[in-house]
Amino acid sequence: MIFLQENKNYKIILTRQGLKNTKHRNSILEILSKCDVPVTAEDIYLNLKNHNVSISLSTVYRTLETLCSKGLVLKINISEDNKALFELNGMEHRHHLVCVVCKKMFSVEGCPLEEFEKAVQEKTGFNVMGHKLEIFGHCPNCFQKKICSKY
Repeated sequence: MIFLQENKNYKIILTRQGLKNTKHRNSILEILSKCDVPVTAEDIYLNLKNHNVSISLSTVYRTLETLCSKGLVLKINISEDNKALFELNGMEHRHHLVCVVCKKMFSVEGCPLEEFEKAVQEKTGFNVMGHKLEIFGHCPNCFQKKICSKY
């Protein structure tokens, strides 16, 4: 797989994945490359509109689904509010902390599940290809507000 964040020649990347090089695909990949955390399709749409890119929200969704199907973009489903978040597939293995109040996401470096994944594979013979982990809770700011509201 191609490491997208270091290689910003999206024309080559798209072509290698069997996709046409379009302005919309390039614009969406460029936006995602600048995001530190996963974002919604609506966030991408608004960013494109703010940069005078003529595109509909449905085109953003279709383009994201296409990029996901080719492994260029990762889709994260947050079960609480049923919103999908998207991030560039930089081939970095990341997990996320999700605040249930403000919905902010924070990336967690390192993987506490690597050893567990190996053990499961050895014990069951199941060929583990990967996993996702989102941990839900209160960010420090929302937790502080919650505690202060009790007094």
